Amino acid sequence: MSEISAQSGRKAAKRAVIALVVFGLLAALIFWLDPDGLYLWIKALHVIAIIAWMAGMLYLPRLFVYHADTEPGSQQSETFKVMEGRLLRVIMNPAMVIAWAVGLWLAWSGGFLMDGWFHAKLACVLALSAVHGIFSRAVRLFAEDRNDRKPRYWRMMNEAPTLLMIAIVVLVIVKPFA
Repeated sequence: MSEISAQSGRKAAKRAVIALVVFGLLAALIFWLDPDGLYLWIKALHVIAIIAWMAGMLYLPRLFVYHADTEPGSQQSETFKVMEGRLLRVIMNPAMVIAWAVGLWLAWSGGFLMDGWFHAKLACVLALSAVHGIFSRAVRLFAEDRNDRKPRYWRMMNEAPTLLMIAIVVLVIVKPFA
């Protein structure tokens, strides 16, 4: 990775940290002003984190489809490496951590830990996290020019987050095992 790419990556990470700190300070202020409204603000943060995580989970395998068709070491391949790495580090990883942390707090605070629908949702979120792990490994392998998967594989893997997202949304909204 070039020095310019590394610098802009550090700047993007710094902006993400600043955004999280600002959001945390706003959340603390809201809690101080209206402690009863905290649950809804945390729920909003959870939805925002899920949207960011899912955006990355849907976009990253599309990048892999195109990257798998490029010649290792080419300018295009190097560009994909930067895009994939930043998407994973700056958006997907922080969003997943926030989604998990506040999601578990919401489940505990809302008294959902013993509900059947929550157990099914938790299984789907664990599966989504496993797919995230597969994608993280792929970013590393692509960065090392060691990808051995064809674009067709990545097209199929692109469907996994979509199917899990549909199941999770249905479980949360319908609560079929309540």
